[in-house]
Amino acid sequence: MRHSLCLSMFLVTSMVASLCHAQSPARVRWSVMDLGAVADEKSDNTAAFQKALDEAGAAGGGIVEVPSGRFRFAGTLRVPAGVTLQGTYRVPPTVASKSDKPDGTVLLAYAGRGSEQGAPFIQLAGRNAVVSGLAVVYPEWKQSDVPPVPYPPCIASENTENVGISECCLLNPYEGIRLVRAHRHLVRNITGYPIKRGIYVDECYDIGHIENVHYWPFGVAYNPEDPYCKWINTQGVAFELARTDWHYVSNTFCFGYGVGYKFSQSKSGSTNGNFLGLGADSCRRAVLVEQAQPPGLLITNGEFVGRWSSKDSVCVEIGDKVEGKVSLVNCSFWGPIDRCVWMRSPFGQFTASACNFVHWDNNQRGVPAIQLDAGRNIVQSCTFELGGMHVSVAAQVRSAMITGNQAQGGFHIENAAGNRTQALANEIDLFDADPQARSHYRITIGREGDEPFLRYWHGRESMGAEPNARHMRWSQGKSVMRLPVVPGRAYRLAMSLSAPPQTVDAASGIYLGDQRIAPLKPGEQNITAEIPAQTGGHVMLELRCQAWVPKQREPKSNDDRELGVSGYSITMRAADATDKCFDVSAVNSAPPHP
Repeated sequence: MRHSLCLSMFLVTSMVASLCHAQSPARVRWSVMDLGAVADEKSDNTAAFQKALDEAGAAGGGIVEVPSGRFRFAGTLRVPAGVTLQGTYRVPPTVASKSDKPDGTVLLAYAGRGSEQGAPFIQLAGRNAVVSGLAVVYPEWKQSDVPPVPYPPCIASENTENVGISECCLLNPYEGIRLVRAHRHLVRNITGYPIKRGIYVDECYDIGHIENVHYWPFGVAYNPEDPYCKWINTQGVAFELARTDWHYVSNTFCFGYGVGYKFSQSKSGSTNGNFLGLGADSCRRAVLVEQAQPPGLLITNGEFVGRWSSKDSVCVEIGDKVEGKVSLVNCSFWGPIDRCVWMRSPFGQFTASACNFVHWDNNQRGVPAIQLDAGRNIVQSCTFELGGMHVSVAAQVRSAMITGNQAQGGFHIENAAGNRTQALANEIDLFDADPQARSHYRITIGREGDEPFLRYWHGRESMGAEPNARHMRWSQGKSVMRLPVVPGRAYRLAMSLSAPPQTVDAASGIYLGDQRIAPLKPGEQNITAEIPAQTGGHVMLELRCQAWVPKQREPKSNDDRELGVSGYSITMRAADATDKCFDVSAVNSAPPHP
């Protein structure tokens, strides 16, 4: 009987305990509104938010929910371990223009104005701390402040693991995200327009992930020459990685930065990793490599564009101290670019494979798409959409293997490294395909294929409709023509051009070295000149005239270029050539679109 009574009492006690547990589940959610938060844009919400975060942290973790509204903060926030600060967004929010205000959960940050030092606005202070689904706005930001006013980082974490930042818009912070020794972090679905730097990562010794981050001039009246936009476009950095061990960056984009992707070196070292689907538009340096670990930077499916209105943009610059490998696969280059790739390191290795080079040499200086100054290099299976110089190999290059590349008018290499450069199966130069073409040929200025022959000329123009359109380019005050010749044979040059009266003075004309071989006169004309036999395979001629600016002469013009004459065609004929004239432009022109 006694044992039966004890058993009955045990069962009753267990049932009561079970019922109590079922009626009082562990708390997993907190609302900032229950702890005194007010979304009136005036009240300081720092204490109410921090109390909710601390309570969730003390309970072992949970979700601190923030409803729609605009919450003001005079101070900073710390998200404890295991706690998520959760707003209303489930996709990254954006704003369309400077006059728009984000809706949903909006945090108005006032703390730290005037200094980069100090606590971040939101610190992910422990492992598994997360911020998600909100927009952070800096109400005291002004586009008229140049240089921009500094602040501490918007979101940061240090000495943590597995922290997360997702579905957030960071609108005009001075520095967006800073992660130092924050191993296995996940940054995903972020928009915004950070000023000095968008993301900085250092000492991530266990793989971190950065995915679907889109930095674009949200909330800004954008103009590339606006002082504020120009500051970011020359001084700002969108993504910077220092010491990281096999980092993953995928499907990210930035617009209007001085540097799109910077691979730097801290006291702890540099980066290696896998970089897929990178985009950098209107950047002075789309990718700047200051150092890389031996396993390398593997960059695939990149889209790189020079800074709009610039004359000195280089899409990928590999600095002179880089020791690791930089590999580009299936990347595309276009826009206002001086050089697409500039490899400067004597210690490193560079490879470009299956890349597409659409534009370069926007100064018309005759510079190459890929400039190899040093190191070991491979360029293979790439396409080049312009004529001109495609790859230059300097004397200091240790090895260059250049194979299977195609280009309009033939693939051109300028090689100063001798037999350390090996070239094979590249598309041949049109003059190599038909050696007789060098004896008598015609170039239509302004049509496809004229690039290899012209330096310091403005872009192509045409008047009228095809097939009867007239093509041309404007020269500058001094423009160069690099024309193929057969060594040892004299030539006659015939050039069709039109010279506005203001371009002509006593010194105007076509020069071979310091000797004028043909004068200019005002108006439309056909110039002829005798060119003595040359020892090399090209002759360099210079067209000199008085430059003029349409905007200064015509009140309704917005054209601020320095122009010279308009050039239409060049014909070169050796003294003993046949009447058959090789039409360079006809060979180089792409077939018409259907």
